[in-house]
Formats: sequence, structure tokens, C-alpha cells
Amino acid sequence: MGEIVGAGLLAHVPTIVLPDDVRRQLNNGKESTLYTGLHDLRRQVFDQLRPDLVIVFDSHWFTTVEFVISAHQRRKGFFTSEELPRGMSSVPYDIAGSPEFAHRVGRIADQTPDCWITPIDNEHLPIAYATTNFLGFLQNDEAWVSVSTCQTAEPRDFATVGRVIAQAVAESDLRVVLIASGALSHTFHTLRTLREHEAAGEEHIFTPGARDADHEVIDALLRGDHAAVLANLPNFAAFKPEGRFAHYQMMVAALGGPDCVAPGRLFSAYENSIGTGQVHIWFDRPDSGWTGR
Repeated sequence: MGEIVGAGLLAHVPTIVLPDDVRRQLNNGKESTLYTGLHDLRRQVFDQLRPDLVIVFDSHWFTTVEFVISAHQRRKGFFTSEELPRGMSSVPYDIAGSPEFAHRVGRIADQTPDCWITPIDNEHLPIAYATTNFLGFLQNDEAWVSVSTCQTAEPRDFATVGRVIAQAVAESDLRVVLIASGALSHTFHTLRTLREHEAAGEEHIFTPGARDADHEVIDALLRGDHAAVLANLPNFAAFKPEGRFAHYQMMVAALGGPDCVAPGRLFSAYENSIGTGQVHIWFDRPDSGWTGR
């Protein structure tokens, strides 16, 4: 029987893959804790857990009529971001996949009412930096798969996908880590002002209201009060969390949804990225299970 051995809400911000001197220059000469935190996460968590599979809930991969899970035996190539080609250009990646797991997810989805998840292994399927930016920090020899964010889905659909993923893990023999790849509040400063807000300090978050809302989410996650975060999603939506916070919604549903009681550990400070709220929070598997039962 497989199990989810760890999970994280992680920031994939482009600054983490910039050259060291450029990254520090943008932050008034200081290092970003989002960068150092991923190195710490590798040493303290990934190198210790040695999972068989990493599942990324990718907030940059938008699909429309269904969710999609990558089903490749291997994905290999060079990534250039259409959004930020100056900062992420021809970056090599080489990722072992898990077709067996992806197709297991597809079979369970087919048997689940009102659930549409399709495994796709097309060699030309694009990949997003919400997945690739973590590879240089966290990748060992485990398999990685990505799950899309369906832009027509509702919270009940994200919850269903998470539960299907959890069932697929349980029916496998894999030790699995989940990554909810994305931000908290997610509004950028305007083009003519954003260069004044490139430093990491939270005073650069788009509005004080967005900053306060992010802190409310972070505090609840550190307490393990996932029920409060889910219940507050309609209010948090006013601050435009990235991808409607689908990355977190799918991850936590796989951990038990509102019954999940896993407290978070900070692996970074709360940081700004040209107006958006970013943080790394890791959830260890409680001895009594994700739901505490």
C-alpha cells in the first residue's frame, strides 16, 4: 500500500533560478529565503524521505475541459518561458515519469462521478516553470508527474481530484510527496511601477489587505487548521490567490481536506515578488495520519 509521506505549498517564483548576482541585486544585495529555503528543504526533507514519486499540482498549467496528468516515461528537453524568456531560456530538464501511476489515476477518475482526469504522454506537451523551477533544487532519482489546473473547475472539482490522487497513491506501492506549486495573493504591480517593488520585503505586497490575508492563511497553515483555510476561500478569493488557490486545494484534499490537521513548517520567510505573496511551507506526515485519526 502506498502512502503520502510529505507535502508542501512551495513558491516557484522566477527569481529562484536567476544568477546569484542578479537575484541579490533585485533584493538590495540580500539573498532570498525562497532560494535558500529550497536548498534547506532538499537537505532536511527530500534527501531524508527519498520518495518514489513527486506529484506537482501546477498552477501555471491551465486546461479547460478536464484535468490532465502527465503520463510520460520520460520528459526531456529545454524549457524557455513564454512569459519570461529573458530569465528562463533554454533551461535543460530531464524528468523520469510514472505512466503506471498516471494511468491508475485516469482509471479511478473514470469510475468517479463528475471527475475528468486524462493521462497524456504526448512528446510535444509543453511543460511549465511551476514544475521545472524546482528540479535543480529538489530532484533526485525519483519520478515526477504534473497535474494541471482546470480553469473551468470549482472547489468541489479540485477536492475530487485530490481524493482521486490519494486513492491512486493508496492503491500503489509508492512513497509519494505532493507539491502545491504556487503563490498566495497574486496581483502584480503595474509595468511602470513594478521595478520599484522587486525586493523581497513584504511592504512591497500589492496592498495591505492582501498582505494581511496572506498572513491569515500562513498562520492557519502553521497551526494545521486546514479547515479554516478552506472555509475562508471565498474571502481569500478577493485577493486573487494564484490559480484560485487550486494547487493548495488539490493537495489538501489528498491529505484529508478539512479533516487534515498537519501543521506546517516554514522553509522561507513570507516574501514579495512584484506584488505577489510567496512562501515555502512544508507539512510532515503526522504519526497518526494526515487527518489525525
